[in-house]
Amino acid sequence: MDKKRVLSGVQSTGNLTLGNFLGAINNWVTMQEQYDCYYMIADLHSLTVRNDPNTLRENALKLIALYVAAGLDPQKNNIFVQSHVSAHSELSWILNCYTYMGELSRMTQFKDKSAKHADNINSGLFTYPVLMASDIILYQADLVPVGEDQKQHLELTRDIAERFNKIYGDTFKVPEAYITRSGAKIMGLQNPEAKMSKSATNLNDVIFLNDTPDDIVKKFKKAVTDSDNLVKYDPENKPGVSNLMQIYGAVTSKSKEEIEKEFEGQGYGTFKMAVAYAVVEKLKPIQSKYNELLSNKDYIKQIYEKGDENARKIASVTLKDVKEKVGLIV
Repeated sequence: MDKKRVLSGVQSTGNLTLGNFLGAINNWVTMQEQYDCYYMIADLHSLTVRNDPNTLRENALKLIALYVAAGLDPQKNNIFVQSHVSAHSELSWILNCYTYMGELSRMTQFKDKSAKHADNINSGLFTYPVLMASDIILYQADLVPVGEDQKQHLELTRDIAERFNKIYGDTFKVPEAYITRSGAKIMGLQNPEAKMSKSATNLNDVIFLNDTPDDIVKKFKKAVTDSDNLVKYDPENKPGVSNLMQIYGAVTSKSKEEIEKEFEGQGYGTFKMAVAYAVVEKLKPIQSKYNELLSNKDYIKQIYEKGDENARKIASVTLKDVKEKVGLIV
């Protein structure tokens, strides 16, 4: 039986965080045996904000190295660069003509990003969800691993696919959300009510995958908790402590009940250090493999060139079908 296809990606801006790893990439690793996986370096999406060109290119290579270091086997996954498959841009333009302004104006991420980048509210930021829709349905993906912040975009993708199918007949597979396991949503260490973000201005709020052990320990020491000195899972009343429990549970596979029992009567100082050292140990082999891979750029190139080729084969079939149906000469 054919495997179901999965499509996902991460923007090539900034350093990946512990949240990216635990919330996305770590889950991808568990999927590679069961699904036909396509994971892209979303460099076109990265252009909605201003980047240094050399840094953007370097970050793309680093991201591939991190994918592999974190456990994505290049022989079992198709790891490719979004901008190397021109069908993404071509299909995005076509689907723009089947997407309504009202739909895009309701996207909460556009509102959030517009507030953060008030000096650069460009049309790419507005039509970003259409490119995301193109990314997904171009590969006839069955499943898309998504967090809460991307659910709205996936719903729009489904709406666009269904709209196009209704007009032109069966063209796109309507994708389903692959809901990642609970407990993997990682919040900021200083602001535990907001998702840990690689664009955070307060560096103590975020753990980067390439942080040194000393930096990781220092950041966890400064993590926001409360005055109760009680390790108990209660996101509403104890967001800081609950977030640390999420992290500890994700890297040790311990349940919330086990964590509460382990640190009963021990206080936050002991708990924070346990979380810090657990994260250090979890990241140690990943960092070692990452540094090894970065020293071999030829191997990284081989990975994405193979992934690019496989991605183009599928994308070209979908795009040709779309062009024929809308009346373009192919």
